[in-house]
Amino acid sequence: MPTGEESTYGRMVQALDTFAMVSVDLEGRISSWNAGAVRIFGYAADEIVGQPLESLFTPEHRAAGRPAQALDAARQKGSVEETGWLLGKQDRRVWARTVLEAVRDDAGSRIGYAYMARDIPWPSRDDETRGSNEKQFSLLLQGVRDYAIYMLDPQGYVASWNAGAERIKGYREHEVLGRHFSQFYSEEDTEAGRPATNLEIARKEGMYEGEGWRVRKDGSRFWAHVVIDRLTDEHGRIVGFAKITRDVTDKKRAEHELAVAREALLQAQKTEAIGQLTGGVAHDFNNLLMAVMGNLELLGKWLPDAPRPQSLLDNAMAGAQRGVALTRRMLAFARRQELYPRPVDVPLLVHGMADLLRRSLGPEVRVGTRFPLQLPHVLIDANQLELALLNLAVNGRDAMPQGGRLEIGAQAEHVAAGHATALAPGEYVCLWIADEGHGMDEETIQRATEPFFTTKGVGKGTGLGLSMAYGLAEQSGGRLLLHSQPGKGTTVEIWLPVASAAAVAAAAPPAAPEQDASDTHLHTDGPLFVLVVDDDELVLMSTMAMAEDLDCRVHGVTSAEEALAYVQDGGKVDVVVTDQAMPGMTGARLAGLLRECRPTLPIVLASGYAELPGLPVPGLVRLGKPFTRRELRRAIDESLAREGVTDDSR
Repeated sequence: MPTGEESTYGRMVQALDTFAMVSVDLEGRISSWNAGAVRIFGYAADEIVGQPLESLFTPEHRAAGRPAQALDAARQKGSVEETGWLLGKQDRRVWARTVLEAVRDDAGSRIGYAYMARDIPWPSRDDETRGSNEKQFSLLLQGVRDYAIYMLDPQGYVASWNAGAERIKGYREHEVLGRHFSQFYSEEDTEAGRPATNLEIARKEGMYEGEGWRVRKDGSRFWAHVVIDRLTDEHGRIVGFAKITRDVTDKKRAEHELAVAREALLQAQKTEAIGQLTGGVAHDFNNLLMAVMGNLELLGKWLPDAPRPQSLLDNAMAGAQRGVALTRRMLAFARRQELYPRPVDVPLLVHGMADLLRRSLGPEVRVGTRFPLQLPHVLIDANQLELALLNLAVNGRDAMPQGGRLEIGAQAEHVAAGHATALAPGEYVCLWIADEGHGMDEETIQRATEPFFTTKGVGKGTGLGLSMAYGLAEQSGGRLLLHSQPGKGTTVEIWLPVASAAAVAAAAPPAAPEQDASDTHLHTDGPLFVLVVDDDELVLMSTMAMAEDLDCRVHGVTSAEEALAYVQDGGKVDVVVTDQAMPGMTGARLAGLLRECRPTLPIVLASGYAELPGLPVPGLVRLGKPFTRRELRRAIDESLAREGVTDDSR
């Protein structure tokens, strides 16, 4: 740099009072001191130049050897950055952010250190500007590489350029001297007049500080923290500006990733909370339906054989059945429905639904399919998958009021660690339904799987179709993803695990024997003593009434403890029908204790939940709630037929 230009550069640095810009020689002694250092620490240049750098450290830091450690770190790492207490004149403490950096000449030899400090928060007082040793300050600024530090003339044209500016922005000194600093701003910021606005703020207020995108020579962008400080001479005239830029892209990225992670966690917690609430409501609703359906079924035997009473009874039962379907959807979202997973050929299942889809969607919706010639089977409950596909297809139809095309397709996918679905690594089938409808914005997508949330009009949907499909996918070890934009349609993806040979053997449910609907009596030689256990008295009374209608002798209790005491005290019992979800002791736990004293006792476990991945006690028979009299009879017959249960046990 020419001597005259270097002198101007040094004077501009000396006028900078935003930062303390201090040069330190190889022995660790202060060799230059600028106006910013005077303002922050209170020492005049002639009071501090020649003193050791440790003079600025607090007594406790000096006792701990921090000054020597900082110099050593700068020698080894190139620079060290800290925030903490420093010591000013008359033992005044200053909270500041500092950078200590080794400075090297053109040959790469270390010639000293650059020490920069900024007090936090910014003070409002003005200090008298002082200056000394312009040569040292020029070397100081030229050697700093973590900050782009350069000067602007009063009109905003670049007047100097340091090594940090070259490293961060990519321009060599001769490429930028005399050019306007607005070239470092993004195109949109330049069009919005941000460079002129920022310079005007610094001109009027003395300093501008902010963050935003800046552009390097190669066109790449980085997120910058920027300070523009007004420089004045002894008469108060503006002689230029000092501009300091720091690349904080990594910090910005980390903050963004943290915000995304927090939002994902919030959504997961929200979904889980809604699922817990939904599952609890569905469980209680199941018990109410159990009492309603059981009593309606029994009432049918006593009604006169006339059209009007039977029609009313049939309507009431149909309403109860709709309630059952509703609770199943709620339990599906809460991942508590009872599933019977088995290997399913997806294309075959979809083609088998063709007539149902055509009738449900109407003539204005064209349904197309896209499947590969070979597609692995998936492990899923086929009936629930059909219901989910039908619900999603109806959603697609409703999103296309003028008609359109609905596509159903699938393809095999390998999921590796870190996949966008967040699924466990393995083989999956991605099944999708895509419509050409009005689509959804991001806010709607975030809420779309919540139960009862719907964008349809009043009375046009329950808001459970998508949440049911979401719960089915999650409970089946898969994932449901939504892709949509306003005006560009919606694609719903259901990722399902590929069925293995082991899954084929383990997932096949035992086929229930076909029975005559008119057969309402148990297949026993004599009266059967049934112990019914349920903490809900309405369900208990309904179950007892159905068992009595099957010609059983019935004893009912409202807790597992009462049931255990009854059996241990010698109470007559041939079959136990117990609820699973009871306070104090679950039905499964009761079954285990009963088998300890009566190893061959037939036990039926009734539950509307799928909280049991497998029956914990051998020989138990599952009975889904709500159940009918015929289903109760079947379960009791099956429990009596299990191996190890003989007439001698009754």
